[in-house]
Amino acid sequence: MHPEVHLALHHARATELRAEADAYRLAAAARCRRDLRTRLGWALVEVGLRLASAPGRVAVSYAP
Repeated sequence: MHPEVHLALHHARATELRAEADAYRLAAAARCRRDLRTRLGWALVEVGLRLASAPGRVAVSYAP
């Protein structure tokens, strides 16, 4: 194999790996934001249940 061909294959593979790494970073960032949104959402549900419950009663909430 000629050195130019080897170098061209190396550059092509490096480009593919960079694209995969970028896709992984974007997916990981989206996953973190979704987890935060889920926790915040459940916290708001719990607060809402406590506010909506009658005085003297304890509301039971479920948080995953």
